[in-house]
Amino acid sequence: MTITLYELCGRGDRRFSPYCWRTRFALAHKGLDYETEPVPFADKQAIAFSGQGRVPVLRDGETVVADSWAIACYLEDAYPDAPSLFGGAAGRAMTRFFNHWADTALNLAMIRLVVRDVLDHVADSDREYFRRTREERFGATLEALHAARDERLPAVRAAFEPARATLADRPFFAGAAPAYADYVLLGTLQWLRMVSPYRVLEAADPILDWRARMFDRLGAGVRDVPAHDP
Repeated sequence: MTITLYELCGRGDRRFSPYCWRTRFALAHKGLDYETEPVPFADKQAIAFSGQGRVPVLRDGETVVADSWAIACYLEDAYPDAPSLFGGAAGRAMTRFFNHWADTALNLAMIRLVVRDVLDHVADSDREYFRRTREERFGATLEALHAARDERLPAVRAAFEPARATLADRPFFAGAAPAYADYVLLGTLQWLRMVSPYRVLEAADPILDWRARMFDRLGAGVRDVPAHDP
């Protein structure tokens, strides 16, 4: 059976959804081959078969799964003989907490810092849709959010402190080797480096050392994508 990942696509075929990257990392961890189908922001028809309007969407034969967390759980259960994403039921439960923390404490704060930069990378046909929906969501123009980001930056950097503390005594969040908890945060950082030159993390931040270790594990296909940093 062919596995197909439907993922967000911007200008120049740039793939920059943090949630789609999580799924890419999960598939790689499991050692599964897959194809990708690009989906522009405004093209809900492309994934209408999934019964909802957001990516990522995974089609595995006759099975269709939407949402990065649901996809990770599906892959873990459908391919039990491949390397585990969670390391057991307790690990899955703890990773679910980590996933929720990244979604709420990090991603929702960081998008306000770089949302105007994202506009520069969406397809031309999506620009009006992106601006309208994001300004409605945040109750401000993209330019106003951009102008205030330096004021918000210290709080966003502080939000990473639990991650720094966790990495103080281990190379990866999952321990000696990466697992899905690592892919959750790496998806966020991969999205950030692909959409904005804004330095959210300071150059000496230990999280960037962890990111370098993750890149070494995952290879050129992750490190050497169009991005705003080395």
